[in-house]
Amino acid sequence: MDYKKAGVDIEAGYKAVELMKEHVKKTMRPEVLSNIGGFSGAFSLSAFKNMERPALVSGTDGVGTKLKIAFLLDKHDTIGIDCVAMCVNDIACAGGEPLFFLDYIACGKNEPEKIAQIVKGVAEGCAQCNAALIGGETAEMPGFYPEEEYDLAGFSVGIVDEKDLITGQNIKEGDVLIGMESSGIHSNGFSLVRKIFPMKEENMALYIDSLGTTLGDALLKPTKIYVNALKSIREAGINIKGCSHITGGGFYENIPRMLPEGMHAVIEKDSYCVPPIFKMLQSDGDVEEEMMYNTFNMGIGMMVAVAKEDTDRTMERIISAGEKPHMIGYIKAGEKGVTLC
Repeated sequence: MDYKKAGVDIEAGYKAVELMKEHVKKTMRPEVLSNIGGFSGAFSLSAFKNMERPALVSGTDGVGTKLKIAFLLDKHDTIGIDCVAMCVNDIACAGGEPLFFLDYIACGKNEPEKIAQIVKGVAEGCAQCNAALIGGETAEMPGFYPEEEYDLAGFSVGIVDEKDLITGQNIKEGDVLIGMESSGIHSNGFSLVRKIFPMKEENMALYIDSLGTTLGDALLKPTKIYVNALKSIREAGINIKGCSHITGGGFYENIPRMLPEGMHAVIEKDSYCVPPIFKMLQSDGDVEEEMMYNTFNMGIGMMVAVAKEDTDRTMERIISAGEKPHMIGYIKAGEKGVTLC
């Protein structure tokens, strides 16, 4: 008996590391002090010594049951983008610049080519937000996960000058809410998605005219990374008073998280077009509208609160960063919460 016969292939692990190195190298920043394959990742903060009061901000998350779609379609090269997005978007919500990222892959069987494809997606997500992929772990766990399945999670650290933290405490009546379009479902609500749409390969291969693609490709579309759009707004000298990443819990849970006591958000539902995938989910699953907005992003992946006079400049900066903005609501005095009308 040896480790390989017990289900853990050390040689496959070595091969996976070699295959992923080409992707990891593309994410390197000059501040990275460590080499790929070491026991830890080191990152110099000397470039930020001119900040008045530098503060680290961090985020950790996974991809959730969206992975089940990747398993079904045997497509693993974009799911890593989702993992990065879920972490760095949260960091950007606080005004932070993501610096580095670490991933964790747990699998039933280490298939080096598949692991390399997963890490390729992670590296692409890191490249989109200029974060270095400085480390990670691949754990082969036979008997714990089925051989063809895996879990993917990650952790990111960013930096912000304390005076530039986005806290929401200065939001006041009359401020406007600007939403940035999502790419689709992103990485939340898939437990409900999988109850509504039959999880069969032939169903995922169906071309849906309203989606302009197959159902499977629409569901696997990677989560948008909004780091550059938020950075563009800040660099224009615009004060982002509050910021909300619309993830699990949809509008009803996430928007109030950026509000101070005594402020209420009003969202005008007809201020933008809800993407067809959400209309399909609501219709096919007979889901009440309130539950849709309490589960999914409904086409808005990131939201900022700014002063009314900054509306046009904020929209321009978002567009210049390649995202599509909509003025979708406003702030009024009242009990902390959100109203959709």
